[in-house]
Amino acid sequence: MKVYISSDIEGTAGITNWNEAEKAHADYKEFRALMTGEVMAAIEGAIEAGATEIVLKDAHDSGRNILTEDLPDCVRIVRGWSGHPLSMVQEIDESFDAVLFTGYHSRAGAESNPLAHTMNLNIGELRLNGVPASEFHLHATAAGYYNVPAVFLSGDEGICADAERLNPGMETVATLEGIGRSTVSIAPKLARRKIREGVKRALSGNRAAYLLKPAAETVMEVFFTNPVSAYKASFYPGAKHLGNRTVQFAHKDFFEIMRAQKFILGA
Repeated sequence: MKVYISSDIEGTAGITNWNEAEKAHADYKEFRALMTGEVMAAIEGAIEAGATEIVLKDAHDSGRNILTEDLPDCVRIVRGWSGHPLSMVQEIDESFDAVLFTGYHSRAGAESNPLAHTMNLNIGELRLNGVPASEFHLHATAAGYYNVPAVFLSGDEGICADAERLNPGMETVATLEGIGRSTVSIAPKLARRKIREGVKRALSGNRAAYLLKPAAETVMEVFFTNPVSAYKASFYPGAKHLGNRTVQFAHKDFFEIMRAQKFILGA
């Protein structure tokens, strides 16, 4: 079995403040290790379920967060950012049996994590066919474009609830709840145990039931926080400036949505 893992940090058990997610800050070292611990738990669960090949994407910020020394031989890790449109699932293709998401967080506009965002802090909200979308929504659908089912997610309670609404029945592990600028978190050791067990269940079950295929056409709407960003982003081929800091892009090929978001969201 070949498994893809995409890992972020803002949904790691215990995390609360941006200082803990930023490489230059002293607090980062602790949460880099906690992020790595949750990734290792997911890898252990995958191997116990029969995975023989795992591709791991370090998908937070610099893409250089996960401590790599103890990764098993069956793991290849994608570090840094190539600029490829698949972004947080770079290198995924039809050869994978499932994709897992660890450390994921609530979408931009949600109040369930003080670190909530979608791709960057200049995005007030991203919608796919009218549905407010998270990084999980975007990248799980990208995986579905290649017929790879999204079977597991760990992160804050808000992203777990969103994932379950989008993909009913998939395995989730809620690590924390955001309350204003604070969080209430489970213990990291408990989070790791739940992740290992949840991944094992997810990969041992009916994986095909959790395939998120893109719609026949996807309409992406991007609501910017900066009043000047939409104008610039509207020059992407096919994009429309709707006013009120909003750009729209529609396409029948979801890869083109991923290509567009790479340029529009970075505006």
